[in-house]
Amino acid sequence: MNFKNHFNLLCFLAFVVFFSNYSLTSSYPEGNKWIISSPEEEGIKTEHINKLLDLSFSDNATQAVVIIKNGKIVSERYADGYDINSHGTSWSMAKSYYAALIGISIDREEIKSLDDKVSMYLDYFDDERSSITLRDLLNMSSGLDFPSHEHERMFFQQDHLNYAKNVGVEKNAGIKFEYNNVNSMLLGDILHKATGKKADLLFEERILNVLEINDYKLWKDENGNVMTYCCVDMSARDYSKIGLLFSRNGEWNGNQILSKEFIDETFQTVWETSNMNGHKRYYSLHWWVSKYEEDSKIFNTSGKFGQFTFVDRENDIVVTRISKYSQQDFGSTQKWGIMKYLKWAGVDNAVKVGRALLEIGSIETGSDVITPFTDQEGESREFYIQYQEIIDSISELSQN
Repeated sequence: MNFKNHFNLLCFLAFVVFFSNYSLTSSYPEGNKWIISSPEEEGIKTEHINKLLDLSFSDNATQAVVIIKNGKIVSERYADGYDINSHGTSWSMAKSYYAALIGISIDREEIKSLDDKVSMYLDYFDDERSSITLRDLLNMSSGLDFPSHEHERMFFQQDHLNYAKNVGVEKNAGIKFEYNNVNSMLLGDILHKATGKKADLLFEERILNVLEINDYKLWKDENGNVMTYCCVDMSARDYSKIGLLFSRNGEWNGNQILSKEFIDETFQTVWETSNMNGHKRYYSLHWWVSKYEEDSKIFNTSGKFGQFTFVDRENDIVVTRISKYSQQDFGSTQKWGIMKYLKWAGVDNAVKVGRALLEIGSIETGSDVITPFTDQEGESREFYIQYQEIIDSISELSQN
């Protein structure tokens, strides 16, 4: 055998060995069945796992932490009274999920481009808002009116979409990052106009069913509008599946659910912000970027009271942390009852009064009020204070 043929044979054998090893080490969960592996088997030091878990559970608000490497669970821990089936509520993690549906609609040519004007889909944007693009909404730089409460008061309305429709312009689009819930609420209406289907049905058909996520709630307001800026309930393991979809460049068990191009565009650093206890973060297309260095890039979804799914795409690592939540069995459509009279009291006041009324029994969850609800027990504190250390611990998982 001459040198050229010998060299080609070696290259071929190396190719076969590499991809056979890859197929053996990387996997996808099937339904509720995950492969359980040890940290060492997946190239992670147990001491790094334990450090991350201990940091996370130093906050008593932590309900669950699940750590995924190569599509396998290498460790998970649950607070007393919770298990692998316990729901957490997403709060704003849901923004990232509904943004993914915009990407899928672009892949399917239902939406032409991120640079389409919103007015192409929403006729009521044919006014002072006519220059705003889909990209502006997803990058939180629409220039729409931005009050101090970040439109969290929308959460206490009976018709969230009507509220969002009536928010005017404060500044030119594309010049400033402002975390505005209205931007995300409008996504559902855009998707409805582009596809003829409501966002919850699209989420089920195009993501949840494919990932075999079967136990969940997708919250709607009292008028039946999908709350695309918040509020999906599911287990920490199932949140991790969505993280794994992004870690795997939109591919799921041989099917391309969301294009790699859209995820590449998502996983960038568009806007710089430092609103996590002074920790520098970035934002792009409804995802946060908590670390962006040459040797470590960590992207994440983020919810109001400390709900996160962190994705280290280059190392195929996914970490989900959710805070304590009392799973509700009263449906997934909001009902405010007498609480509707608090909608203009201010978000903090409304939350405090609502908690007090529940505690003394003046209102009852499931009859008087139905809504996603995080009690004080699930409101994170230490996790935010230690955020930088937690991000560094996730980065350490890929270091030998």
